[in-house]
Amino acid sequence: MNTSRGGKFGRFVCMGVLILMVTQAFAASNIYDFTLPSIDGDPMPLASYKGKVVLLVNVASKCGFTPQYKGLEALYEKYKDQGFVILGFPANNFGAQEPGTNQEIKTFCSTKYSVTFPIYAKISVKGADQAPLYQYLTQQADPTHSGDIKWNFTKFLVDRDGHVVQRFESAVTPESPEVISAVEKELKK
Repeated sequence: MNTSRGGKFGRFVCMGVLILMVTQAFAASNIYDFTLPSIDGDPMPLASYKGKVVLLVNVASKCGFTPQYKGLEALYEKYKDQGFVILGFPANNFGAQEPGTNQEIKTFCSTKYSVTFPIYAKISVKGADQAPLYQYLTQQADPTHSGDIKWNFTKFLVDRDGHVVQRFESAVTPESPEVISAVEKELKK
C-alpha cells in the first residue's frame, strides 16, 4: 500500500516538474527567464548575464567540431572585458558524442582546451527531452533564427536584452568573420 502511494506521489512530483518546465518555456520572453544547473550542479540563472552579449553553444567532447573549443575560448578571452560571455551546453544528442558525466566534461574542457567560460550541466537540445531553453531557442525566439538544432556547436548570439539576434550553424567557426563582426556589432550597442 505504501509503495503504491509512493509511486503515485513520485509520478505527481514528476508531472509537476514537467509542467513547470514546459510552462517556463512557453512563458519565456528572453533567455533571462531560464535557470539551468551549472556543470557543478548548482543553479545558474541566465539572468545573471543581463546586460551582456551572450553566445550560447551546444558542445560535445567527441565531435569533429570539438576543436572549436579553442576558438570559443579565444573569442571569450578577447571580448569578455567588454561585456561578452560564452555559455556552453554539453549535449549528447548527435552521434553520442558527449557520453561523459558532468565531471568528465568539466575535466576535458579545462585540461584539453583550458576553457574558462561558463559550462552548464549536460542537457538535451533536441527531441522529446529537449531542455526548455532550447525549446525557446528553436521554437519561440526570433523566427528567422529558429528551427531544430542540426548538430553540435550550433551557436546563438544574444543581445544585451536577452534576445536572439543571430544563429550560426556548426561549420561556422568562432574565428570566422561572420561571428566576430556580429559579436563586435552587438558589443557596440
